[in-house]
Amino acid sequence: MKKNNFKIIKIDKNKSLFNYEKKILIKELILNLKLGYYEFEKEDAQKVKFNLEVFYEDKKPTNDGDIKSIVNYGKIVKLIKKLTKNKHYNFLESLAEDVFDVLFKDKRIGKIMLQIEKLEILKECTSVGIQITKKRSYDKL
Repeated sequence: MKKNNFKIIKIDKNKSLFNYEKKILIKELILNLKLGYYEFEKEDAQKVKFNLEVFYEDKKPTNDGDIKSIVNYGKIVKLIKKLTKNKHYNFLESLAEDVFDVLFKDKRIGKIMLQIEKLEILKECTSVGIQITKKRSYDKL
């Protein structure tokens, strides 16, 4: 007769058996910003549209009574508005890096897809812009 090779594993009740992959969506956040390299862009604010996908992981389900248990989309919008309020950026890429820097302060966030578009710069186009995805590297430097 063949012997059973099964092992009994005790599950630590304090550890989760699941991981949650979550994504915050912010679509068509439109702000009036001083943005651009050329002199005519430095004079007046222009409409700029932001689209973001903010990816994060969590080991626990959301606690419905604790706003700190989520990455708050309202806080993200406030951070972007504060960041751009009184600062002129020459390039969309520079603005994007500042957005990444402020959002990645939340250690739960692992990846951000950011799209920024100027809505009024070229008459032939409804918008021109950039899309950059940046993700946290967990590799040792």
